[in-house]
Amino acid sequence: MDVQTWTFIIVGLTFALYIAIAIWARAGSTKEFYIAGGGVPPIANGMATAADWMSAASFISMAGLISFMGYDGSVFLMGWTGGYVLLALLLAPYLRKFGKFTVPDFIGDRYYSNLARTVAVACAIIVSFTYVAGQMRGVGVVFSRFLEVDINIGVLIGMAIVFFYAVMGGMRGITYTQVAQYCVLIFAYMVPAIFISLAMTGNIIPQLGFGGTAADGTYLLDKLDGLHTELGFAAYTAGTKSMIDVFCITFALMVGTAGLPHVIVRFFTVPKVRDARRSAGWALIFIAILYTTAPAIAVFARTNMINTIADKQYSEMPAWVSNWEKTGLLTWEDKNGDGKVQYYNDKNTTFVANVAHSKGWQGNELTIDRDIMVLANPEIANLPAWVIALVAAGGLAAALSTAAGLLLVISTAISRDLIKMQIKPDISEKGELLSARIGAVFAVMVAGYFGINPPGFVAATVALAFGLAAASFFPAIVLGIFDKRMNREGAIAGMIVGISLMLFYMLKYKLQYFGGGTADDWWFGISPEGFGTVAMLVNMVVSIVISRLTTPPPAEVQAIVENIRIPSGAGAAHDH
Repeated sequence: MDVQTWTFIIVGLTFALYIAIAIWARAGSTKEFYIAGGGVPPIANGMATAADWMSAASFISMAGLISFMGYDGSVFLMGWTGGYVLLALLLAPYLRKFGKFTVPDFIGDRYYSNLARTVAVACAIIVSFTYVAGQMRGVGVVFSRFLEVDINIGVLIGMAIVFFYAVMGGMRGITYTQVAQYCVLIFAYMVPAIFISLAMTGNIIPQLGFGGTAADGTYLLDKLDGLHTELGFAAYTAGTKSMIDVFCITFALMVGTAGLPHVIVRFFTVPKVRDARRSAGWALIFIAILYTTAPAIAVFARTNMINTIADKQYSEMPAWVSNWEKTGLLTWEDKNGDGKVQYYNDKNTTFVANVAHSKGWQGNELTIDRDIMVLANPEIANLPAWVIALVAAGGLAAALSTAAGLLLVISTAISRDLIKMQIKPDISEKGELLSARIGAVFAVMVAGYFGINPPGFVAATVALAFGLAAASFFPAIVLGIFDKRMNREGAIAGMIVGISLMLFYMLKYKLQYFGGGTADDWWFGISPEGFGTVAMLVNMVVSIVISRLTTPPPAEVQAIVENIRIPSGAGAAHDH
């Protein structure tokens, strides 16, 4: 069978499984819709958390980024993994003990203010829509390549599937669907990695093959370094970013991850505080399987790609090149008319002067979207058609699992944090559940629109959702847990200043608004991807200073803050 037939079969079976689980796990109350009834076992919640957290960015984009950036791409591994550890150890147990359904719910009650709750709702919606648009677009890309349908039709199909299990099942349906999606995505990620590691290095474990030797006896990383430098790129294992930018990007990704509302809400779905800790540990194990494999996949894909295409006749290109050309994510332009594919770094002036001109090259001719590397990897390595189809199903599982979690955050922000807590406090259980489902419908439609018509703003800021989360939520959550003196005035001012500063910097340097600017103009030499660290620190300083200049929180709020840091069953502290 060909790839398309295999894709229809495997994707069809996984979608049928997701829908069946959604019907079985249909939410019958607001508690089931918001937090799955609070009764999810730790190991299942760990899988669901891993699937929720490992989005299309982790499954599709991360290895692609590393394959092109080399050493510099390690910031994503360090930042996202470190962020999860930070969330699991520093925040999750305390938030679970506080016992609220959402991040805006926590902020609204902790800071005894509906204005704080509203600001948190606005931040949650900005972060979630920024993130979810990329997930829906990722769904469209996978469909357009592997099912050969229009990319917009692909987005609509993804909308329909998410609509079904998010609107019907709420958090209960999403949780058990995400358990299945984790199994699909990790199997889809590991199978080709094992195949390729065995073929390239003779080692069945990709993480070891990554540091092993190729068939010619040279270390794989040394071989890739050589291929890179021969084409004018920096050595794969060499870093080119400044140390301050590496630190800021890593830290922004860490604290941004720890502030993502769709990940935090997962810790409200378990029965006890102890279970929150256990599910965090399970999730870290499940996440580590993919994250330790990503650098290996990046090296395998990059090495095979360069060997396949560089300075070869276009007429002799393998089928995967033309397959991806149809999607527009890979393009070739014969600039010197010799019929060969010249792939090199034409930004390297020394290489152009010394090598490219002497060979008659007139510019790089191949443009490759980094997001195709994981999806194209099995094709580049000539793996069986069913493996290629499996990777497509894995990419869809990763994108849909995170999209569902983000859409639920938006839905809950509308139904609970705006309608129930502020606009209509006397709304019935049935009415609140209906408003949550209507909110989910609205969120799915908006996300689908951005997936079909991605405006420059959304398209350019998907990778910056972490910076937005860092700049807005992280200080309010951390100070809300560990600083009894933090009050509503400080939290509100900090969130507004932090997210506004981050949005301004993104617009100025990522999208060239407000007069534009280049990398030479970055403040302190920090890229937009790393500026979330600066905005977060400004947020924290503003929050602390203003809280000290205004009225302290009520005594009962300070008592709650003191109580959530005492382990359950520990009893009161005593002086001796």
